Amino acid sequence: MKTTLATLTLCLVLITATGFPFERKGSAEKEKRVQYAAWDDVNVIAHGLLQLGQGLKEHVDKTKVQMRDIFTKIKVYNRTVGELGKESQRLRAEGEALKARARGLEDREGQLLNVTAELREKTDEMRQERAAVSERLSRLEERLDNSLQGDAKNGTDAHSIQMMLEAQNRRIDDLMARMRQQQEKLDKQNVRIRTLQSQIQQSRQRSFTNTEAEQRDSPVEMASDCHELFLRGETTSGLYTIQPDNMEAFRVFCEMTADGGWTVVQKRQDGSVDFDQLWSAYEKGFGSLEGEFWLGLEKIYAIAKKGGYVLQIKLSDWGDDTASIRLPFHLGGEETQYSLQIQEVATFSPLERALGSDAASALPFSTRDRDNDHKKDTNCAKHLSGGWWFSNCGQANLNGRFFQSPPPKQRHQRKQGIFWKTWRGRYYPLKSSAMMIAPVVIDSKSS
Repeated sequence: MKTTLATLTLCLVLITATGFPFERKGSAEKEKRVQYAAWDDVNVIAHGLLQLGQGLKEHVDKTKVQMRDIFTKIKVYNRTVGELGKESQRLRAEGEALKARARGLEDREGQLLNVTAELREKTDEMRQERAAVSERLSRLEERLDNSLQGDAKNGTDAHSIQMMLEAQNRRIDDLMARMRQQQEKLDKQNVRIRTLQSQIQQSRQRSFTNTEAEQRDSPVEMASDCHELFLRGETTSGLYTIQPDNMEAFRVFCEMTADGGWTVVQKRQDGSVDFDQLWSAYEKGFGSLEGEFWLGLEKIYAIAKKGGYVLQIKLSDWGDDTASIRLPFHLGGEETQYSLQIQEVATFSPLERALGSDAASALPFSTRDRDNDHKKDTNCAKHLSGGWWFSNCGQANLNGRFFQSPPPKQRHQRKQGIFWKTWRGRYYPLKSSAMMIAPVVIDSKSS
């Protein structure tokens, strides 16, 4: 900018010097001589001034645009700073409220823990008292036997001892009833403690992150399965978090129907996951809950270990025909090799027979590195593919290899696929399968 002003000043000086006449005095006489600048020089200077003026105008316009942009950004910045200040105050207030709530919940948890400790002490006292009463009863029985073996003169003593025994029995019955009541109270207190612990944990997480967790993924007390979520009002199929008894929380896929919520434990649809896995993988689970997966024997057992569950199996072939089977079942723990037992019924339908008849007596789970099947000379999981509750390799295997249509021509390859013998035959590789579990009450509603 300074260079431009200097150039303009120099041009004005040149115009003044060359464009206007001036006088010069001589020594002998005064004579006026008038001189004028050349016309071409004037044109050059004028043209330069015009260019200079145009440049100055463009520079000024550009500077105005830049200043306007700067002022706009400053306004936006000021507005953003104000909003951030308000948001910071709101988050600070929420954090203080959550901390106060967490302190209150901790106090309640302490009170409940004290109550639980007192109940346990009372239970221990009752057990000790029961042991003392049992010992005393034994001594009285000995005295009664001795009295019965003595003379007839001791008949009165025997009668009094008998009455004392009956009184002691009644007292024992009363103590047992009181113990049952105390145990019920203790169980209720444990449930309340778990609820409060869950609330405290969620409050702490929210105070650290200043974000609100999704309600369905972190309820006040986590549900033990998808049907419990359904009873709480969840009706949309998708991913949820559950927590069965004595188990850490984990994610599952819930299929919500009009009758209730089903916890999906297996899904095959496109062959994206290799199901020819070892025992440890089948025990822990593998795959993606949004695609193909096996939930894991540990988790399935944690959900259904209390009994009273039904297994639903959905199948489809390459003609898009479907089939559905429901079988009441019981699953054993690790000590039983996660044995599957299908509840006995009068007769199994042909569709149910592929698994129901074999698992009427408990069938342990088998993989290629843990051979638990009933066929002595063959490892069914290795001979076929994947892990399953095999009997003698021949009835069903929903964890076999996934074959795209058309299936292989070789018969020994086709029998390694996903098959359900009593529906499409052993050598027909199915298109998809899904296994899901729910309490038997859901089955009674739909029947």
